[in-house]
Amino acid sequence: MTGWVVGGFFLFTILLTLAYRWINPPITPLMVIRSLEGEARVKEWKPLEEISTAMPRAAVASEDNRFCGHNGFDFSAIQRAVDHNKIYSKKIGASTISQQTAKNVFLWPGRSWVRKGFEVYFTFLIEKLWGKERIMEVYLNVIEMGHGIYGAEAAAQHYFHCSAKKLNAHQAALITACYPNPRRWNPAAPTPYIRRRAASIQSLMPKMGPIKYDKESLKKARERYRKAEERRIAKNDGKRLKLK
Repeated sequence: MTGWVVGGFFLFTILLTLAYRWINPPITPLMVIRSLEGEARVKEWKPLEEISTAMPRAAVASEDNRFCGHNGFDFSAIQRAVDHNKIYSKKIGASTISQQTAKNVFLWPGRSWVRKGFEVYFTFLIEKLWGKERIMEVYLNVIEMGHGIYGAEAAAQHYFHCSAKKLNAHQAALITACYPNPRRWNPAAPTPYIRRRAASIQSLMPKMGPIKYDKESLKKARERYRKAEERRIAKNDGKRLKLK
């Protein structure tokens, strides 16, 4: 019986994830929870080409600098988070855009090892079955951007009275700066902290360059990531040898 349940779970989740490669997720667990709490939902799906290129650049600059190069998990960011959290009481995370997309589409809010395990599983699936371009498109359409506001189009209309296609770099940076707590902060009325955070994101955006998803660009990004990981591992090995 257990085998049938486990097999059914894997079959269902793989088929669902594969379907979402072409079908836009109509609702997410978080949307359901917010609706049950009585919150109205505003969202309008837009394909990636109808979203300002500033939005993915702002997301990559803020959330996941090596999005196009990793396989869903940025081990350098994970190491930085582990090292930081050993020293400081204010903890930081290391979730990539891929992980955040998997979490938003398939999972419930909260923190537990069980949920983290599911997040790893679904991240692996979307990386294999969707690819980077689809991951970015889904991410920019399902992420919570305010009370009842989901996706770049709804955020652009609500905060800046324009379409997602018309968002400029500053507006994209302001929206992205609020991601850690979109129900607390307002991109249209930013606090001094959000202004500073948005300015930092906007200054990084030109360094990200255009986010490209063609095979050659992704191949180069993966190669840069591989070389960076080799340097990181070699550096860590050197530190361990010194400690001995």
